[in-house]
Amino acid sequence: MKALAFTLILLSSFTAWGNPLGLVLPTENDAIFSDDPSQFYMYTDRNFEGVRSKPWQGGTYGFSRNQKRTSIGIVYTRFHEGVDIRPVRRDSSGNPLDDVRSIANGTVVYVNDSSTASNYGKYMVVHHDWGYGPFFSLYAHLSSSLAKRGERVRAGQPIAKMGYTGAGLNRERAHVHVELNMILSDRFPKWYERHFTSPNHHSIFNGFNLVGMDIAALFKAHRANPNLTIPEFLASTAEVHYKVLVPGKAKLDFLRRYPFLGRDLNSVAFPKSWEFSFAATGVPLAVRPSDQKLDYPIVTYVKPSQIDHRDITVGRIMGTGSSAKLTPSGSRYVQLISDSF
Repeated sequence: MKALAFTLILLSSFTAWGNPLGLVLPTENDAIFSDDPSQFYMYTDRNFEGVRSKPWQGGTYGFSRNQKRTSIGIVYTRFHEGVDIRPVRRDSSGNPLDDVRSIANGTVVYVNDSSTASNYGKYMVVHHDWGYGPFFSLYAHLSSSLAKRGERVRAGQPIAKMGYTGAGLNRERAHVHVELNMILSDRFPKWYERHFTSPNHHSIFNGFNLVGMDIAALFKAHRANPNLTIPEFLASTAEVHYKVLVPGKAKLDFLRRYPFLGRDLNSVAFPKSWEFSFAATGVPLAVRPSDQKLDYPIVTYVKPSQIDHRDITVGRIMGTGSSAKLTPSGSRYVQLISDSF
């Protein structure tokens, strides 16, 4: 709970709006900017319809895993929330030697040194404050950590060693999984207790409470424009895939943390609900107040699809065409982001 208290202090103190991101890559591997990105990403082991392969694309951000044949062709139904970066250097036994570096100035807010307490294996979370809300970079499958909770770190500073801890990894597929996230709720532990019986070892820094944006696209966009901000990046690259109207209070804690997502905030004096706009990945893109009173969340818009919406929204909404409703997973997700539990 000390990590939680420390984070709440961080969440309440913002610096001037729009500080430069100052992003750097998290390892020596810079092939993401080359003509051969396959040298940047670690492949996944795939077995689809009896055909085995090792596609490097499985290490990219987005819907890049779990192929499924549908009426419109093959789709990828599993969302990969970050990027898997392959090592540049290994020792004579094949163990990775790469340092893992902080992608920007920040403060280490969580270190998990247990290999088995999470699918991430050993992982670290760094808080970044660019002036419009708290963002968190996450570094997973580490061999060991070099920085401690509470330590201020600089962009490019080594904070850990690359490894292959966590679920489903071996030495050959050693890599670092990196995400850049928003945090969904300060009350996550209470939400988790209501829905799961397994222990939550990570307080608010459990992966369920973090939603990752397209960090690969952000690295490229930032290289082209070092003055880029996260709000500008999301506005220019992310498409609204569905909207959900959620019962809520006049004040929304999520919007307090990320005020840049607010739209038409003066249009309703006393909001009875809030409409969230989401990317297909679940990344929130906008929040609008509403005076509509309702007892449970409803989908107000979805991008039409010929296949089940579950296959292209991380299983959060279901239906076809322009008709959709929340799945149980989707209901839990909007409860968490709106603190309506």
